[in-house]
This record gives sequence, structure tokens and C-alpha cells, in this order.
Amino acid sequence: MSVPRPAKASSLGVRKSMQSNKSRDTKPELALRRAVHALGLRYRVSIRPLPSVRRTADLVFTRARVAVFMDGCFWHGCPVHHTKSATNAEYWAEKVRRNRERDQQTDRLLHEAGWRTIRVWEHEDPREAAERVAEEVRAST
Repeated sequence: MSVPRPAKASSLGVRKSMQSNKSRDTKPELALRRAVHALGLRYRVSIRPLPSVRRTADLVFTRARVAVFMDGCFWHGCPVHHTKSATNAEYWAEKVRRNRERDQQTDRLLHEAGWRTIRVWEHEDPREAAERVAEEVRAST
């Protein structure tokens, strides 16, 4: 199912909202980074684990080959918090479906290249997520 992308935002308010969405350094991402750093781990921020694959991870542990992705509840279809858009519902449902499909493909590509991936929902407690990350990184080194 392919829903055509609207030529422009449905309203000026939607346009401003979409323009203000950040691709990195969001509050949940910064909280996770602080928590991981507090555990003594050092990482790279917003890089491609595989330069040949156009996917950017939020935290990358190059030596341990661990890539961490902070997934937004709306954009990635969180089973707990995802809400359906009232405007352009078909478009957004398709967008989220494609995002989830791309996430699975990213995980597969990284796994095939010897990487481990960790997906953290934006609503998760940053300290608990940081502990998961630390366990994975320490197990990989």
C-alpha cells in the first residue's frame, strides 16, 4: 500500500511543528547519553555504524560493535504509546509502517555485519536503558 505524500503540510501549525522536530539531541536521547556516560562508557554520537548503509545510530560503540537507536513512540509505532494521527491518517500509518520495516532491515543488516543493536523507546527510564546498553557493550568487548 503506497499512500501519496502530501505536497505540503495540512496547516501552518503542522508545518511549524514538523520543522521543529529534531533528528538528534532530543531530551530522551540526551538523558540516555548522560546515563550511559555516568556508567563510565564512552561512545560516538549520530554516526553510521556501517558507512555504506544510510542509517545513523544515536550512540555507537565502535570497538564493541554496538549500535543504539532511540525510537520515538509516534514515529516508530510504540505498542504502548503510539497514537493515530487525526489528519492524514492513512499517510501517517503508512509512514510508521515503513519506519518499522526500515528498523527491522537496519537491525538485520547490522547483525549480518557483526554488530549488535539495541532499541530504546523514548518513554523508557534512561537509567534502566543505560544498564541494558552497558551490559551489551561489556559483553561485546
